[in-house]
Amino acid sequence: MDFDHAGVATADADGLAELYGTVFDAPIAHEETFDGLRVQFLDLGNGYFELLEPLPDAEGAIPGYLDRHGPGLHHVALATDDIAGALDDARAAGVELIDEVPRGGAWGHDVAFCHPKSTGGVLVEFVEH
Repeated sequence: MDFDHAGVATADADGLAELYGTVFDAPIAHEETFDGLRVQFLDLGNGYFELLEPLPDAEGAIPGYLDRHGPGLHHVALATDDIAGALDDARAAGVELIDEVPRGGAWGHDVAFCHPKSTGGVLVEFVEH
């Protein structure tokens, strides 16, 4: 697997994109509205920052995360060309899965998440391109 992106929860994706663009020379590679979120992927050359900004009145994981923790790192995503195999390997290693089967994610990719209580406190996402 390879690093794909770090998901960052924010209430101001435009402001953060401007800052990261200046500081890290990370231009916006992709933008979309998805699952109650405004999502921007900033290109780092060897991966992305995924900025996740909830739309007004959105519910779900990111608004809840922002309410509990404030803005910051939400998850780390690893790219795989076999997401079903990655889930099988995680299951065999005793990792609790949030997603037992892949689901549709941003940018049209299939994704699945591992529960942070069984991955050292880190929310890990598998992404199949």
